Amino acid sequence: MSEQRAPGRRFWLSGRRDAEQDRFFREALEPRGWQPGDERDWDTAWVTGMPEPAQFRRVSPRRKINHFPGNAALTVKSRLHDSLATLRERIHDAHGADSELARRLDFFPRAYVMPGDYHALQAAAEADPTRRWILKPTNASKGKGVRVLRDVAEAPLAPDWLVQEYLANPHTIRGHKYVLRLYVLIASLEPLRVYRYRQGFAKLASEPWDPEDADNPYSQLTNPDINALNDRAEVPVEFIDLDRYRGWLLDRGHDADRLFSRLDDLVALTAIAGVDAMRRRTDRAGADPRGCYELLGLDCLVDDTLKPWILECNLSPSLGICAAPESGGRVEEAVKGGLVHDLVRLVDIPGDAADPVAAASSDSGLLMAEAEAEHARAGGFERLLPATQPMRYLPYFSLPSLADLRLAEAVAGAPLPQPHLQRRQVAELVEDDRLALYATRTGHYYRPNDTAALIWLLATEGVAPEAIAEALVEAASGTTVEPDKARNEVWATLGEWCREGLLCQQGEARPASDAEPVPEAPAVTAVSGGVYRLALAGREWVLRIASGSAQARLARWFGESLMPLDEDAATPALRVLSDPAGYTLVENDRVLATRLTLAKLGPTLIAWLMRGLADAARPVVDAGLWIDAEGRGVLCLDGDASEPASWPVPADGTFTRGVRLAWQGDASLQAEPLGLPLSMEAGRPSASLPPAIPIVGVLWQTGSGARTPRAQSALDALGALLPRIVTADASPLSAAAVAALHDWLAGTACASVAPPVEGAAAGNVENWLTKKASDSDGPVKVAG
Repeated sequence: MSEQRAPGRRFWLSGRRDAEQDRFFREALEPRGWQPGDERDWDTAWVTGMPEPAQFRRVSPRRKINHFPGNAALTVKSRLHDSLATLRERIHDAHGADSELARRLDFFPRAYVMPGDYHALQAAAEADPTRRWILKPTNASKGKGVRVLRDVAEAPLAPDWLVQEYLANPHTIRGHKYVLRLYVLIASLEPLRVYRYRQGFAKLASEPWDPEDADNPYSQLTNPDINALNDRAEVPVEFIDLDRYRGWLLDRGHDADRLFSRLDDLVALTAIAGVDAMRRRTDRAGADPRGCYELLGLDCLVDDTLKPWILECNLSPSLGICAAPESGGRVEEAVKGGLVHDLVRLVDIPGDAADPVAAASSDSGLLMAEAEAEHARAGGFERLLPATQPMRYLPYFSLPSLADLRLAEAVAGAPLPQPHLQRRQVAELVEDDRLALYATRTGHYYRPNDTAALIWLLATEGVAPEAIAEALVEAASGTTVEPDKARNEVWATLGEWCREGLLCQQGEARPASDAEPVPEAPAVTAVSGGVYRLALAGREWVLRIASGSAQARLARWFGESLMPLDEDAATPALRVLSDPAGYTLVENDRVLATRLTLAKLGPTLIAWLMRGLADAARPVVDAGLWIDAEGRGVLCLDGDASEPASWPVPADGTFTRGVRLAWQGDASLQAEPLGLPLSMEAGRPSASLPPAIPIVGVLWQTGSGARTPRAQSALDALGALLPRIVTADASPLSAAAVAALHDWLAGTACASVAPPVEGAAAGNVENWLTKKASDSDGPVKVAG
């Protein structure tokens, strides 16, 4: 049988993509006589990314594009979490957090969007220190920017970053972490019709999963673009199709049917979570929803209990071939080719189907006929919505549209209960029989007209939408109101109020008068801040800390040097303030630093303290200081001056941070150890420090060179030391002071070593430190 021709019809393939992304569409359309078009001349469009808004105004049932306006509710990581969290909160309000409907929504990890959720994230992390987190850009693809956070305080404050709970117990294939790629098609918004493609893939990480190897992307991440770079792996990119994966599960005694049933439930509920935003944006964009469809790539992780978790929902999923032929590439090609051919036929790009049902139709017979004709063209797509048991999903809609309900009744073959509504996040204001509504969550203010006010009154008294429509017809004194028009107005008005959160569907578990918001997760109560005394190197500061998370963090830095004070004991000279974009450090009325992450708070405060500990005659060196058992010291300078604690040192001494330089009357240079924290993990040295010691050596890391300390000149040492010098007024050292430093270095052991200082290099450093300390007889004399 020859394929139907489409003379003169044009396809437009656009967006940022590789040429191979076009291949399957060309193979599906060109044999039918379709010709390439462009952004001005097209009858069907496949755009990787989002098209210009004007293109949506051109769509129709015979001119189709592969996106819905508003799809960001699912395809932007932060918006996906918001959509699912909003759905869960609504179900909690109506049915209770312990209801079966609520339990079915437990498939997405907690997430925090930067910078607005930064403080909530830190409080959550402080409440559960064992929890690990993963950082993701909110709107990037191919694994760009994704990494496991060793320290959640390092989360960036810049917008467009999301921090998500790290799922630390993945199911593995041959010891490798994997993620399931599911292909999901939203074929219609009104009514909502959703399909999952029978085939898809398990995408494997290229190295065995190791929970302690957080910095290894080839162990932690499954994205093929990342793993393709792993030249250590024999098979860097491996795909296993879902048929083989299902068989593999069965061979190991797992209940594959139960897993895939849970996956289908996850997919259907995710689509419902985004449908309100897509309907609203499609209407505002002036797009005919019958001319739009959406193919999504859902990535789901399966944990070691075979519970699926949604990680992200990808816009315009890749249709290129990622795996090598022998590592699943042949099957990948077959699956993606079949996917596109079946997609083209299901959404009726060729235009073979009968005239589509009008978007506003509520005729159950016509809606059912269209849905069944589409289902007959589905090929490898399996329909999830409308479900064969519609009442499993109708309660999850903020309010099903009239078309949703009519199609569900047609599938069920019987009338279904109409939704009844209850007040949710709203305050009602009445004056002289006029009604106003205030949305307590969004702050929106509504002044319903008389008809809308009657709809509100009846709906909040528990009257079903159809009965409200009948009441409108009866209330129309002296005028004729068509029942269909009244019905459409009621459903549209109630639908908008439900989308805005003023109303929600009543649940069986709780009466309308009892509906109270239930939080998404238990509220995290952090330790409160307060006023503290900070004592270091013979000086004291009073410090007020506004945030419990910041207080806990600084306590780990400074230990017993940070002690609580009575609120009225002193006027704080230093303040740590919380603001929407991190933390601000203030001295009296002067801002020292803003937009600090929790990870940067301690180092920034220490840098300020360094300056406070310096004076005109005694500059400070921000460096590591190793002190041997005899009280002699060696300065240890890192290449970037950021982590003095990274040095390996002999066990029989003390390692601390910061020294104040002082020349004695006999022209010898003494160092006064400051005892500042080495790092948050290391804290302050536990041993008491002498008030002053001689410096007998300087060792620094340089970008390249020997892994054994190599002797260097005093000039080289001076170049390494000067960037670590801190003065009281931030001014450069005087020429005389620099000359004195040079003279001192000329009589001091100076050497450099190439990083990283670990393994054999660490032993070399320890030996050098020990030898140089023992070789010294005491203070080194300097000129003048």
